[in-house]
Amino acid sequence: MTTTLTTPQSPVTDLVPRRISLEQSFANTFTMAYRGILKIKHNPEQLFDVVIQPIIFTLMFTYIFGGAIAGDVTAYLPTIIPGILVQTVITGSIVTGTQLREDMDKGVFDRFKSLPIARIAPLSGALLADVVRYGIATTITFIVGFAMGYRPAGGAVGILSAAILVMVCAFSISWIFALMGVMMNKASTVQGVSMLVLFPLTFLSNAFVDPATMPSWLQKFVNANPVSHLVTAVRELANDGHFGIHVVWSLVGAAVIVAVMAPLTVRMYMRKT
Repeated sequence: MTTTLTTPQSPVTDLVPRRISLEQSFANTFTMAYRGILKIKHNPEQLFDVVIQPIIFTLMFTYIFGGAIAGDVTAYLPTIIPGILVQTVITGSIVTGTQLREDMDKGVFDRFKSLPIARIAPLSGALLADVVRYGIATTITFIVGFAMGYRPAGGAVGILSAAILVMVCAFSISWIFALMGVMMNKASTVQGVSMLVLFPLTFLSNAFVDPATMPSWLQKFVNANPVSHLVTAVRELANDGHFGIHVVWSLVGAAVIVAVMAPLTVRMYMRKT
């Protein structure tokens, strides 16, 4: 007589899918994004930077530097509004890394890791939810500009295209800060290092002044700065309705950042949590 031994299956293992489909990955991502939106709803102070910063920066830079740089405020608006828009939205993406670090410190992501969901979903969902913040910052920047006399020739299509471009690029850049949030041990460190990296990139660009007025050695850096390409792309779309090479470079750069940073962030997330 032959006795066959069978290994009992763990009920927990049976419930966990061995492979997450692409469709389920998208569904998990949108679920996590909804969680992020609920966090914003219950903690509206998270919107403080994207609501107040574009108002203060637009008024301050325009009225202080407008006359000196462009001769008058109205003439400076086509230059400063796209620059403030890019600076505000990209700077707002830093919050992504700090919030991820805070959630990881609270043990929230330990729970996510044990769930039968796509491993990228807790990260991509959080980053996708922040697009709402970028949209608010974009809207407020344009509203303030319109109130001050900004009349872009690109029309509604140009403005909408510029807004979408900025939000897409900010989403891609947020993956860099998400990686920093996963790797570093404190949220304050993530914020400090992120600001140290991002502020020189935004101010040493063509966001506020024409690079032609800068020293030749600095012009080379400013012209090669990815932020300058994005600002130029936004200006072309909003001010002229022109879809040029700078738009293409901005989209290609955004795709490359996501392609490189997303897998690295997920890998580090799996190791750290």
